[in-house]
Amino acid sequence: MCDGSFFPSLLNGMTAVVGCFNERAQNLLKLHLASGFRKSFFWFKGKLRGKQTALVQEGKDLVIYALINAIAIRKILKKYDKIHYSKQGQLFKSRAQSMHIEILQSPWLCELMAFHINLRESKNKSMKKPPAFFHTCSLTFKDDKPSLTCEPFDSIKLDIDLTCSICLDTVFDPVCLTCGHIFCYMCACSSASVTIVDGVKAANSNAKCPLCRVGGVYQGAVHLEELNILLGRSCKGYWEQRLQIERVERVKQIKEHWESQCRAFVGV
Repeated sequence: MCDGSFFPSLLNGMTAVVGCFNERAQNLLKLHLASGFRKSFFWFKGKLRGKQTALVQEGKDLVIYALINAIAIRKILKKYDKIHYSKQGQLFKSRAQSMHIEILQSPWLCELMAFHINLRESKNKSMKKPPAFFHTCSLTFKDDKPSLTCEPFDSIKLDIDLTCSICLDTVFDPVCLTCGHIFCYMCACSSASVTIVDGVKAANSNAKCPLCRVGGVYQGAVHLEELNILLGRSCKGYWEQRLQIERVERVKQIKEHWESQCRAFVGV
């Protein structure tokens, strides 16, 4: 297989796989996070009625699929380098990461893991005994630093660090950039030189991730709602403290924004 056809084909395949994974995960989580009214609407449409177990199974399948796919890509590239005596596999993987089509970068993978933990810990009476898969996803703390861990098989393990590299604390109101790095929402806004009024997606298209320095990662940022629920439930004291601090800062930024708008309106 020559270089001219192998890497473009692999690139297209990875793009399609990540696109499909993101769409399916997003649709599944939309049902779980739906408001009471929307849940009733989905119930009448037949999407939730008697299908909760199926939704849980789909979430499990998606997580396993993502992990196995990542390992398969790694092995394919390693074998390619071994056969062709080159290092193009590693270069290609770096390129795929910079293009945000590496499946482990997907924010929806993190959300699916948090989704399973939230379901396990919820008081859902309709699920008397949660599936065994729930026990392979967990929120762990080492030296007070949190991480999401998933180990569906002995040979497969995924750890996602939940420490914001800007404030060096547990991510609060977490947002995931398209490079896969997770930050507090306000920290991300600050690093992108935008206010919370404008929002993180208003960042300049050339703005870089403060951790990996990859550009163009803010426009596709995803607010991690499932993870937000999980951390809020698991770190109550810390969450309340951060909530009070950030509320003051948010009010300050909103006030400064409207004062600026008023001055511009009256021509001052």
